[in-house]
Amino acid sequence: MIHYISGGQRSGKTKFAMQAASQLSSNPVYLATSRIWDTEHQARIALHKQERDHQWENIEEEKEVSRLILPNRTVVFDCVTLWLTNFFSDSHYNIDIALKEAKAEFDLFAAQEFNLIIISNEIGMGVHADTEIGRKFVDLQGWMNQYIAQKADKATLMVSGLPITIK
Repeated sequence: MIHYISGGQRSGKTKFAMQAASQLSSNPVYLATSRIWDTEHQARIALHKQERDHQWENIEEEKEVSRLILPNRTVVFDCVTLWLTNFFSDSHYNIDIALKEAKAEFDLFAAQEFNLIIISNEIGMGVHADTEIGRKFVDLQGWMNQYIAQKADKATLMVSGLPITIK
């Protein structure tokens, strides 16, 4: 089962995903995809880890999620935006390469028999990016979100902490 959860920044996506995972499993996996950019970001990550209790298995993988073998587990993938950023920056901001690599990696990972709850951001619903790289990333994110949503069994849009079922 793939449950896709999207929404704006601080819309309640992660809290909702973690609650859904806890209903499906007594020992869910939290898959964090962020690279550590600086000490402030590292402190933010440490705070997020403290918010998860002993029931959670924490795994960090910034890009090659398909090498994780998680049969019959419930996995919260947090998040597509940070994961996609890694492909985008590693491709020297080439949308075509980043999208192709991310789709292939997602397909390999999602082929497992598990419950995947995948979180993403709707960054194209906000202020128009004022840089070329920003505009490219908004496009890349939108195309990847569409790709994942099409493959998902369920899709939820979070708005102001409220879940809206869209699929």
